[in-house]
Amino acid sequence: MEYTLDIEIALPRDEVIQKFDSEENLKHWQKGLISMEHLNGEKGKTGATSKLTYKMGKRELEMIETITLVDLPEALHLTFDAKNVYNIQENYFEELANGHTKWISKNEFKFSGFMKLMGFLMPGAFKKQSYLYMQAFKAFAEDGKSVLD
Repeated sequence: MEYTLDIEIALPRDEVIQKFDSEENLKHWQKGLISMEHLNGEKGKTGATSKLTYKMGKRELEMIETITLVDLPEALHLTFDAKNVYNIQENYFEELANGHTKWISKNEFKFSGFMKLMGFLMPGAFKKQSYLYMQAFKAFAEDGKSVLD
């Protein structure tokens, strides 16, 4: 399953990248994030891996994040590997003429096991969750609104 989403953020690209590329800021826009543990590689660089733990409803979800490309301020590509779900995410940041930034997120999901059925029956749920994160980042970047409040 593949989809592309975008959102306009009313800030210059350098400010967007500064807020987006901060491990400390993740908890303010990724609802449910419990922890991020660096596993190996140089933090923030291509090849680095981290374990992310989220609380989703009553269950915890762990995934391994791998940075596959760092070309900031233009692009940041990641993969997320969780039980029965593999997500390839390409993030692009475009400077707009009005001084704002367009964040474009290209996502590809690959499913196995039970999640194949979920991906087939509820593809919109993945797209919706991705867009909720984008909206939460926009609110945090522009107005300082945290999902923790």
